[in-house]
Amino acid sequence: MERAPLTLYELNALVRQALNEALPDTYWIQAELSDVRSNSSGHCYLEFVQKDARGNNLIAKARGTIWANVFRLLKPYFEESTGQAFVSGIKVLVQVSVEFHELYGYSLTVTDIDPTYTLGDMARKRREILKQLEEEGVLTLNKELEMPMLTQRIAVISSSTAAGYGDFCNQLLENPYGFVFYPHLFPALMQGNQVEESVISALNAVNSRRDDFDAVVIIRGGGATSDLSGFDTYLLAANCAQFPLPVITGIGHERDDTVIDSVAHTRVKTPTAAAQFLITHMHQAAVLLEEMAGTLTSSLTGRMEQERRRLTDLTSRLPLVVENRILREEYQIKQKMQQIYNGIIQILTRKQHRLLLLEQKVSDASPERVLKRGFSLTLKDGKVVTDSAQLRLGDTITTRLAKGEVISEVK
Repeated sequence: MERAPLTLYELNALVRQALNEALPDTYWIQAELSDVRSNSSGHCYLEFVQKDARGNNLIAKARGTIWANVFRLLKPYFEESTGQAFVSGIKVLVQVSVEFHELYGYSLTVTDIDPTYTLGDMARKRREILKQLEEEGVLTLNKELEMPMLTQRIAVISSSTAAGYGDFCNQLLENPYGFVFYPHLFPALMQGNQVEESVISALNAVNSRRDDFDAVVIIRGGGATSDLSGFDTYLLAANCAQFPLPVITGIGHERDDTVIDSVAHTRVKTPTAAAQFLITHMHQAAVLLEEMAGTLTSSLTGRMEQERRRLTDLTSRLPLVVENRILREEYQIKQKMQQIYNGIIQILTRKQHRLLLLEQKVSDASPERVLKRGFSLTLKDGKVVTDSAQLRLGDTITTRLAKGEVISEVK
């Protein structure tokens, strides 16, 4: 016998009854949130999805509901515990009951949530980002930059209306040492879905003027802890890690470091702490400079005293030095004069000897000597006759002997 056909409502009622009987308890499930939205009544409607680990394709999906009386307690509890907004894209561990409604169909009603699971997933994502940066060789680049000794020109990335920005500037202005700082604001959104894009844009603006600044401060005063997820992204962390100026972060939380805290040069808790860090750094530089100035003054004083004693010693020794120098110079002059005298004597002796030799040669060649040896000179008109052709008959000639003369007539 054939059964009478069921209406759709009747079939759905059977499904509802079967599910209630088969799944009467609550169950803890792991899923990713999708399409999270709440209405004016305070109810939250969302979808739970599961993706294939390899292909990232959806393999399961279910509609979810968090009634207002649960959601107003569950949402702040989750966000305060995790520092993560209750938004699409995060993984959660929730306790649900299985519901089926004849009109609305299958859904999961959330009764509780375990934030530690999401914390673990967030920590895993942070570890994966940090590991990727390390593999790329950029993880510690910003930490390796040297903080300038005088860090006064500060590029500040913050919301222009944030109380933390005002606290930061006031702290710098009213520092007890009277140091002068020059903060310049580069506005950015510090909460919401646009944190990553906005802060990176501000970093690019600072980079275009990097010669005008000594360091970059990223601060966020107040705001919900759940808004910190925007600082846990790979792109923002990579920009901070590779930034050419030291990056100081003070984004207003104490429990966990975000990814950009892990790659920044210096991480502090709050904007006020960031200002105090800069003041302390300047104070340390001032103390060092004072110590160097004291050391230099002491060194100069000692050197001046040393040179004064040396000058006094030289002054006292100067007369003796001058006297010794004069004696040395006199001795050297006497030696030079004696050398000149001896040289002149030697030259004169050689010249005298040579003159004697020449005198002897001249004496030996003189006419008198020749005549004494028996020779004679024949003169005509006072001139020596060397050729008989010079004479004519009747010429008178004079013959000069060693002793006397003979006058003759040529025949």
